Amino acid sequence: MDIIKKIQMENMKAELPKFSVGDTVKVHVKVIEGKRERIQIFEGIVLKRQNGGVGETFTVRKISSGVGVERTFLVHSPKIEDVVIVRRGKVRRAKLFYLRDRIGKAAKVKERKEKRA
Repeated sequence: MDIIKKIQMENMKAELPKFSVGDTVKVHVKVIEGKRERIQIFEGIVLKRQNGGVGETFTVRKISSGVGVERTFLVHSPKIEDVVIVRRGKVRRAKLFYLRDRIGKAAKVKERKEKRA
């Protein structure tokens, strides 16, 4: 068991920002098209974070041309270049599935005020 944990710890990313459910994030994803590789940005609200350790995932939802698009990412995937927090969301739930049924202003999440030092 110690060998498995050691391998998992080696593959985990250390420099990830602390983001949570309700935050609006920009996920920089490596996309390979033929022989070329580029970075594509997927911006949206984090609906859920699931599991822990190497297999931890998070789901991001955005509205594209009036259609809701959800994408699930592995937190420690080598395809994820960076996760940038655009704004912090003030929510009281662990999973925001109710946002799927809402459109327009009703789908907004209030911004969390940061405490000053």
